[in-house]
Amino acid sequence: MKISALRLYNVKRFAGRGVAIEGIGDGVNVLCAANEYGKSTSFEALHALFFQPHTGLSKDVRRMQPYAGGHPLIQADIETAEGRYRITKQFIGGKRATVSRLNDGRLIAQADEAERFIADLVRGGTLGPAGLLWVRQGITGLEERDRKDEENERRAREDLLTSVQGEVEAITGGRRMAEVIAACEDERLRLVTATGQPRRGGPYQLALQTRADLAARETALAGEVTRLRQQLDARSLAMKRLAELEDADEVAQRRAAVVKAEAAFATAKAHDEALKTAAAEAALARSRRDQAKADRDAYREALARAASLQTDVAAAQAQRAEMQARQKAARAAADAALQDVQAAELREQAARELCDRLATAARAREAAAAREALRARVADADALRNQLEDTKAALALVAISEESLDQLQALEVEIARLRAAQEAHLPTLRIDYQPGVATPARLDGTPIAGGEERSFAGTAKVELPGLGTLTLQSNRPAAADRALAQAEARRQQVLSRLGIASLAEGHRRRSEAQALSARLEGLRQQLAHLAPEGVQRLREELARHDSIDLEAGDATGDPEAARRTLTEASRALTDARNAARELQPLCSRADEAVVKAETAHATLTLELARLDEGLGPAQQRAAREQTLAATLTDLQARFEMLEAKAAALRSAAPDLDSAEAALRRVQSAEQAANQEIARLRETLAELNAEIRTRSEDAVEETWQETNDALAAANARVAAFETEVALLTKLRDTLQTSRSTARDLYLHPVITELRPLLGLLFDDVAVVFDETTLLPQTLRRHGQDEDVQRLSGGMREQLSVLTRLAFARLLARNGRPAPVILDDALVYSDDDRIERMFDALHRQARNQQIIVFSCRQRAFARLGGNVLQMTEWRPEPA
Repeated sequence: MKISALRLYNVKRFAGRGVAIEGIGDGVNVLCAANEYGKSTSFEALHALFFQPHTGLSKDVRRMQPYAGGHPLIQADIETAEGRYRITKQFIGGKRATVSRLNDGRLIAQADEAERFIADLVRGGTLGPAGLLWVRQGITGLEERDRKDEENERRAREDLLTSVQGEVEAITGGRRMAEVIAACEDERLRLVTATGQPRRGGPYQLALQTRADLAARETALAGEVTRLRQQLDARSLAMKRLAELEDADEVAQRRAAVVKAEAAFATAKAHDEALKTAAAEAALARSRRDQAKADRDAYREALARAASLQTDVAAAQAQRAEMQARQKAARAAADAALQDVQAAELREQAARELCDRLATAARAREAAAAREALRARVADADALRNQLEDTKAALALVAISEESLDQLQALEVEIARLRAAQEAHLPTLRIDYQPGVATPARLDGTPIAGGEERSFAGTAKVELPGLGTLTLQSNRPAAADRALAQAEARRQQVLSRLGIASLAEGHRRRSEAQALSARLEGLRQQLAHLAPEGVQRLREELARHDSIDLEAGDATGDPEAARRTLTEASRALTDARNAARELQPLCSRADEAVVKAETAHATLTLELARLDEGLGPAQQRAAREQTLAATLTDLQARFEMLEAKAAALRSAAPDLDSAEAALRRVQSAEQAANQEIARLRETLAELNAEIRTRSEDAVEETWQETNDALAAANARVAAFETEVALLTKLRDTLQTSRSTARDLYLHPVITELRPLLGLLFDDVAVVFDETTLLPQTLRRHGQDEDVQRLSGGMREQLSVLTRLAFARLLARNGRPAPVILDDALVYSDDDRIERMFDALHRQARNQQIIVFSCRQRAFARLGGNVLQMTEWRPEPA
């Protein structure tokens, strides 16, 4: 089985969103991105798709649900030897599971049948061999874990090795060896359990308990003796320290330091409040100056644009006149050619009537019907062409730029965000009245209810009945209000450029333009259907039918001469029609040029009118510009005055933080001294009581007696330990020969693992535990090292290599499964990680490996197929 795509919707951090990882191929596939990108979420979703039933509500399934709720949906495309399939599961609500074939989209399984299909792919779920290859973040499989999980994985490994190697024959040793081992084990189990712990109620456990009780008693008595000596020393030190702290001069110095620091802090705080007020006034003046400058600059830009537009309008008007003259000349030439065609048609018709008078009556009736039909088609075509021209003109008036509308839409969103942020950061005040208060306080003239929170911007005045007026200053940064004002100014510029009053009007004009474009295309299609060769061709046909004389009598004369005359007339008519047809494109191009010139002239005229309306009368524009400039000058002067005032206060400001820190220091010193005096007095009282209590007990004599009893207990425990060690050594020796046969199980995985280890280490071999079938020791240069004592990076690398070896065994056994690593190489150094990358690519031949990692710089050297996460929206179920 290979995975070619993964998609998930409403899973964990992707609440209400869908993402997809497409293009997963053979070999090494890498999704490397920053933390919180969704890599572990993708791993857990993929794990749930294959190993969690869609009807279940396990802890792992509930963990996939976002905090906002909803129903997680997971989908994967896979490839097997039988074909390509798409697996989909939805959990918690609207539960479903489906399997469809990608080649034709046919649904082949759903609900329980779909679960059975998936179970066949992974052969036993997380307890099967495929489950061994899914490495979660932070788990190597070599650490201490739940006993049940370890046993399940051991069975999966054993089943895999058995299926690869075959059943091992009978264990060496025979019945006599088994009886000896059983007798040895029975004797050993009389003293200890199977895990080597003392058996409960046995003689070894009783000896240990006795020794532990005596050791605890000896420790307690030794502690009593030590504490008695320590308490005597502590009492002496406490009395000396108490005398130092209660000295009258020391107490007076601490109090004087506190008073001095409080006065200095009050002075610094008053100066800081004055500085904040001056800074707020300067910030307000700066904001007003910036707005005045923006107004002046905008007015000057509008004046320059209006002057430019006047020149453009004049040029467009001249261009329009030139195009109209060309159109008139082209139409005159076309009319002359049409007259030639009509004359040639008359001559050709006369000759034709002379040749075929006998069929005139029948053809006259047909010609009459055709003439009426042509007349109706010509009328309809003229009406459609008029509608086409009117629609083109209307479209030119309402057309609007999509890019400008998108820019305006983005500005509206930005303004809404800035306003929300401004409201969220406004300061608030709240008053909780004492019982019996009759007159409430008022904020800017509005009563404040008890417990009500009121926000304010800038300066607010709170009227306190019977006390006075409290002035509050928000001191908010001017940058926040300036950003909102700039955004609104940019929005107004875009609105002015588009000639609309609001975004809604822009959308309405775009909708009108789209409707007119659709109508224009429909009219063109109708006209093409009604007159495929053009309206002029219809008129020529109508003129030809009109020229037929339906009342003509029988023809007389030489038929041969009449046929020659008809041939010459037909040739002349063809030449005249070709000449007229050559002039038709010129007329069309002239018409299009006139329409284009008219459109350009109308667009420029409308824009100029809009600017003139905004600029006002021409005779007042210079005065208005001077007024804006004067306002800017006044506001600049006021800002500079207020800024100088604030700078003067700032330069003379005392260090408020230092004054506050000094006050806290002397206050804490005085408080600490008082607390220490109280604590020392309590300590002396406790020490005196405990010393009197212990001096009455014979603690040291009792301690010596307990020491003698403990020595005897230690000797008895040592005898039992020797006996257990001998029995254990005998059992292990007997089992060694029997364990040799199990090496046949481990030979395949060791064979696969050996070349991988050679990529990372020199002269290294792995010894597997015969019980867990996991690496137990690492043999390097003739020395064995326990796996649990290896570094985190070493255990991590050994875990990944072992899984790669098991993956090759699965593939050899006809059950290929992808190896999926979620940040599985987090402790490897630069040199080792590159060798691990080589090992991954070595095993990636005929094997799919998917790697999730947040170490972007390190994993850039891994290579392979780089995966990307894209937005995805699931199709309705």
